[in-house]
Amino acid sequence: MNLGMPELIFIFVLALLIFGPKKLPELGKTIGKGLAEFKRASNDLKSSLEEEISSVQTTAKDAFGEPAKLLEGVLESKPEAVPEVKPESVPVKEIPTATEGSTPDHG
Repeated sequence: MNLGMPELIFIFVLALLIFGPKKLPELGKTIGKGLAEFKRASNDLKSSLEEEISSVQTTAKDAFGEPAKLLEGVLESKPEAVPEVKPESVPVKEIPTATEGSTPDHG
């Protein structure tokens, strides 16, 4: 939403007509206080969220160590870090097939 100078002048004139010249400064002061309180509350919320995130990160580092050290070989894409799996080294279990007449009777 982009307001130019003509739009702002229109809003000011409209407010002046609706509230009158005596109430307009009072209204501006009230709106200014409300915006200041909103900004203060949003800054407090942002600060508390950042503190919580920092606390969780510190706890995670204490519990698991540095993530970069844990993933060092994977992040650098070293071939020796990823084991090679050959298809013939994976055991395959054969599934028995049903022969004619050997199906269970469900009746």
